[in-house]
Amino acid sequence: QVQLVESGGGLVQAGGSLRLSCAASGRTFSTYAMGWFRQAPGKEREFVAAVIWGSGSTYYTDSVKGRFTISRDYAKNTVYLQMNSLKPEDTAVYYCACKETSGIIRYNYDYWGQGTQVTVSS
Repeated sequence: QVQLVESGGGLVQAGGSLRLSCAASGRTFSTYAMGWFRQAPGKEREFVAAVIWGSGSTYYTDSVKGRFTISRDYAKNTVYLQMNSLKPEDTAVYYCACKETSGIIRYNYDYWGQGTQVTVSS
C-alpha cells in the first residue's frame, strides 16, 4: 500500500501561482510514476501532469503546458506541482496519484490522495 497526502491548495487570483505537494509513504519502492489529476464541479476527472519516478521524464496535458511544472524529490518521496499563470478554468480539486506499472501515463493509477481544492478567482 502507498499513502498519499496532498497539501498546498487554496484561493488565488487569476495570474497568480500555487505549489501543490504530495508526500508518499508506505510501499513507495514500487512506484513507476506519480501524477496529478483534477476534477472540476460537474466534470470528469482529468489528467494534468505526471513524472516517471526513476527517469524524471515529465508529461502534461495541453492546457497546462508552459504554465505548470511537475517535479519530484526522490529523497523525500514527494512530488510537486508548480502552477503559474493560473486561470479561473484551473479551479478544481487536485488529486495526487501513484502508478506502479508502466503503460499509458494517463491511465491505471493504483493509489490516490484525498485531494486539495484550488480556486482561481477572476
